[in-house]
Amino acid sequence: MFENEIKKILEAVPEKSGHMPYIIAIDGRCASGKTTLAAELSEKLDCNVFHMDDFFLRPCQRTEERLSEAGGNCDRERFYDEVIAPLKTGEGFSYRPFDCKSMSLLDPVSVSPKKYAVIEGSYSCHPILSENYHLRIFMSVSPDEQMRRIIGRCGSERAEMFRDRWIPMEEKYFTELDVKSSCDICFEYENGELI
Repeated sequence: MFENEIKKILEAVPEKSGHMPYIIAIDGRCASGKTTLAAELSEKLDCNVFHMDDFFLRPCQRTEERLSEAGGNCDRERFYDEVIAPLKTGEGFSYRPFDCKSMSLLDPVSVSPKKYAVIEGSYSCHPILSENYHLRIFMSVSPDEQMRRIIGRCGSERAEMFRDRWIPMEEKYFTELDVKSSCDICFEYENGELI
């Protein structure tokens, strides 16, 4: 599905790097293909994939003040402590994913060191995290295509929650923190096509 995008990324990623692991972040709008791109990339690179969805705020953290911050919907502090800092040691570690259904942390997931790490999801290129990456990718999709994909994935009722709550939070993050301009590669889609 992302043949051209994978080719461009692989051209930018060194086969040998002084960094272990070489960290790639994929940020962008919901339903732009971040998770799918990360999965396809993992078929080409010896990498661990980490999902920012596993680091949404727990209910006790969802204060009005925190949610009003650009990018405040993500527990970037826990992500740094449980994933980024251990990744940089080059050793194995574990982290606890957040489960949106139970609204709680799940059992720890063990991670063995690999040559590459891919971090995918909205909020992954927050300025507090971004300096830790070697390659930053931004994915965008037109609003009509975005809603079509969300409806196809979640149904009309849940799509309304995305439109009214999650998308405005993402857009605030992208705009106020100028996320796209901090990325090395940008992919934009309209009507299912890369433009």
